[in-house]
Amino acid sequence: MPSPIEGKSRYMPGIDGLRALAVLAVIAYHLHPGWVPGGLLGVGIFFVLSGYLITDLLIAEWRREGRLNLKSFWLRRFRRLLPAMLVLLTAVAAWIWMIDRSRLPALQGDFLAALTYVSNWWLVYREVSYFESFGPPSPLGHFWSLAVEEQFYLLWPLLLALGLRFQPRRGWLAGAMLLGAAASAAAMALLYEPGADPSRIYYGTDTRAFGLLIGAALAVVWPSGKLSSGTSVRIRRIVDWAGTAGLFTVLLMIVRSSQYDAFLYQGGFVLLSLAAAVTVAALAHPSGQLGRILGWHPLRWLGVRSYGIYLWHYPVIVLTSPASGSDGISLMRAALQLTATIGLAALSWKFVEEPIRRGGMKAWGTQLLGWYRKRLPLQGMRWVVSGLLILFISASCLGESPQPPTVTNALAEGSEGIAAPVPAPTTAPQPDQGTGTGTVTEASGPKTDEAAEVVAETALPVAMEAAPEEEAGAGITAIGDSVLLGTAAQLEKQLPGIVIDGKVGRQLSQAQEVVDRLQSKRKLGSRIILELGTNGAFSKKQLESLLHSLADAEQIVLVNTRVPRPWEGTVNDMLKEASGRFANTTLVDWHAASAGKASFFASDGVHLNAAGSEYYASLLAKAVREPQAPK
Repeated sequence: MPSPIEGKSRYMPGIDGLRALAVLAVIAYHLHPGWVPGGLLGVGIFFVLSGYLITDLLIAEWRREGRLNLKSFWLRRFRRLLPAMLVLLTAVAAWIWMIDRSRLPALQGDFLAALTYVSNWWLVYREVSYFESFGPPSPLGHFWSLAVEEQFYLLWPLLLALGLRFQPRRGWLAGAMLLGAAASAAAMALLYEPGADPSRIYYGTDTRAFGLLIGAALAVVWPSGKLSSGTSVRIRRIVDWAGTAGLFTVLLMIVRSSQYDAFLYQGGFVLLSLAAAVTVAALAHPSGQLGRILGWHPLRWLGVRSYGIYLWHYPVIVLTSPASGSDGISLMRAALQLTATIGLAALSWKFVEEPIRRGGMKAWGTQLLGWYRKRLPLQGMRWVVSGLLILFISASCLGESPQPPTVTNALAEGSEGIAAPVPAPTTAPQPDQGTGTGTVTEASGPKTDEAAEVVAETALPVAMEAAPEEEAGAGITAIGDSVLLGTAAQLEKQLPGIVIDGKVGRQLSQAQEVVDRLQSKRKLGSRIILELGTNGAFSKKQLESLLHSLADAEQIVLVNTRVPRPWEGTVNDMLKEASGRFANTTLVDWHAASAGKASFFASDGVHLNAAGSEYYASLLAKAVREPQAPK
């Protein structure tokens, strides 16, 4: 187990146990959100821990030396964080270069943002959603939280030094920190819009600072160096009961909450931070039983290596999982990914992090060279190379084989701006000019779906034929997103006269505006198809409000979704429940109908090829042709 450098602070084993629980929750969430839907809250625990430990260290130095040695502090942070990160970035770049070097240009910005610790603002600038992205995700997407913490490490010592100099009293300091935390939490609550993508407030340093500040305030009023083991039995019991209640709250939120709960952004993250702070307070007390429990050796071992585990887990998962994710979760693959993550983190700790943390770069180089000469002779090197080669081949086989560059496959690359060449249509579509078989409305969507828009355009009819006297699609309106756009040609073929209004990246929260616009233009039919949910979840209130506004419609066809993303189950459950309560609704269970039909999908597992589009359109056409059964 690690001992504090210079022996000037006390090692708290329970803290490492809490670190282990937090990083395991994050890994479980990234492996399969259904296992631990609130696993993303593990990051919030890390924020509280960082705020407490860093502030506790700085205040102890101020009391001991009468000043803060900022150069020494930042150098220690550099030694602790940067070398392991550089090894990870080098490994990821090498892996992608060997497996699919065409992705490297699109990831250049991610690498640069990671190196400069601005990944969170880079993702905000590029409008990359934490929750609603398609195509191959960036293996560096998890660097946003490291960026938030590093920005804290850079600025907080300066602000704390000012506070300690001009207002050293603990009550005032803690009060100022809690006031800052309240302002940060208020910003999150005010900026949050139910039903909209919360990534901006999820990534933002300003809207996540409250966790760090709550931990910092705890360090002011509960410094680890001032806590004594010689307290009364009553005090020890209070500490343990409070810590147990805090830990129970944290674990309950991890198991029961999800990223789509409005409660999280309207106070839930603050509640988590407060519960984590109470838990940390109990773990920091030298006489607490909770600290001994969480200081269990296996948890402690993982917690010591939690930084490396966090660094490696996401690239390992992303780079060794099928691109579409449509094959569901593989327990064997998840076990191998977890094993590889922990193994790489252990190597990082032994050969990179701990040697550099204690001896610096020069001593680390000398130690590594000596180890290589003494313990890795030629025969050992052969085994290492063979092992790496086996790992390389095995991981490559876990993913999907590359597909030829087709129009449909461009959808899968949209999240990184890489699209296969698409032939231009013979006749460009004319949006909102409904001559002939129907009207197709389309508009530019988020950057993550730009390629889908191109595909949707090529899917439209090349030439409009004269409509028959009686059109099967007359009086039918379809409102949806890029999936609907991609099937527009087949829908118009099977339901001539249908009005289609699709937009790349559209959310259900935007549907009411579409309904109102179509009504004002007298283009809203008596039978309405709603295909929304591909791009993210929505609230029950939003869905009910939309359906109430369509109460006069003869029929509403709700189409559920197949999207290998965390919100799939949430969307489908909500649509199923609503279809049973509203008399004029019909549910098309696309999720069940498409089960086992991977050949219908592009490599993103969401959008459809020609065969899939024809099948999809036939389901919708059948639903609106059949008489509405009384409920």
